[in-house]
Order: sequence, then C-alpha cells, then structure tokens
Amino acid sequence: MSAETGTPADAPGATSPLTVTVWSDPGCPWATLALETLRRRAGERVTIEHRAFPLELFNSRPTPRGIVDEEIAAVSEFLPGLGWRRWHGADSAYPVSTLPAMEAVRAVASSQGPAAADELDAALRDAFYRRSECITITPVILETARRCPTVDAESLAEELRDGTHRKAVHEDWETARSGTVRGSPHLFTPDGRSVHNPGVRWEPRGASGRPPVLRGYDETWVERFLVPAPRPEPTTT
Repeated sequence: MSAETGTPADAPGATSPLTVTVWSDPGCPWATLALETLRRRAGERVTIEHRAFPLELFNSRPTPRGIVDEEIAAVSEFLPGLGWRRWHGADSAYPVSTLPAMEAVRAVASSQGPAAADELDAALRDAFYRRSECITITPVILETARRCPTVDAESLAEELRDGTHRKAVHEDWETARSGTVRGSPHLFTPDGRSVHNPGVRWEPRGASGRPPVLRGYDETWVERFLVPAPRPEPTTT
C-alpha cells in the first residue's frame, strides 16, 4: 500500500517506494540510529537495500567494545526513548564479529527480498542494542530470525550452513574500499543523492580521554534526503 494515499502501490497515480541503499555495520551505533530513524519517518515510502560496511575488515580487528559502549551511552543519554543499553550480558558473550549477521541479512535479501532482509536487520540490531544478545553466533541469529514474521528462518538456516552469502559481504567490502562509500552509515539513492552519518552533531572522544558526546540530532534529515534536488531548467539559445 502507498503510505500517503492508502492505495495499492501499483494503482494509477501511486508512487513506487524509493530504494535507499544503506552501507553499514550492525555494530555501528550511528548506522543503527540512522536506520531506525529512516524506518520510522519514511515507512513504506522507501525500500531499504542493505550493503555491508564491515568495520572489522577495514580495521583488521574486532570493533572495540569500549568504543561501542561509549557511543551507545552518548546516543542513549541524548535519546533515552530509543531504549538502547550498554552491553549488559556476560563479558564472554560479547559479539567478537558482526560478519555473520551481515551475511544473514544478505542471504535473506537474495532469497526472500529486501523487506524481509530489512526486518531481520532491524531485529538483529534490536538483539544487540537492547537485548545484549550475541549476534555473532548462528543460534542467536536464527532465534532472532524466528521473531521476524516475514523471514523464513529455516531457509536462512540452510543458506548459513552452505555459506553461500559470505562472498557477498566481502564483495561489498571490496566495493566500499574503492572510496565512494565514506563509512558506516552511508546512504545512497539511484539518482545520485547520498548522505553520510546524517543528522548527527557530536564530539568524539578528545585527547583528554573525555567520552564522546552527542550534541544534537536532527531527524528531519530523512525528509530532506528523500526530496530530490530540482532539475535545472533547460537553457535556450
């Protein structure tokens, strides 16, 4: 259905959803903030297409828990309604890798479509940021998938056993390394619009060791991003 008119998307005059390609890592709080805002404010006006920006491959190490905890704290202090929490599970259960989660999302996108993949992506981020569940391991990924009404978890289990979509994550990494993608998150539209880490005004950790602080967050970046730039008037001679 069209979000604005309530008419079928294929009806005359209906507007097709805009595809927004989002490059991100589920372990990146800023990417998760951007995606949650985009889903809430744009709804069915957009189709989210996920691409992996695997920080652990870029940095050749797991993303340090201390950095993630500080960024989660900065976001949740400014936006407590999100319900995010620092990791409160066992230290031994902290996710050492987010590649399996990204592989699962790419697998679902390939076989079940972008809507199911986005539902799984949102659920995996919820599992990490609110539930403190280890999204590195297959049993947790599949348990999370079973909480998603549109995801066929058994089909996903077969694909994860085959490992056929790990290659897609590495291909995304190779593409991102070309320089077009600036980081996690970076959003693109088919007509060339793009925005990196939108709406955020923050101060990263300083040399004095002061933790990062989120100074402002403008959620209206979504509406500005979704409106295409006006085409230039044709010139006449």
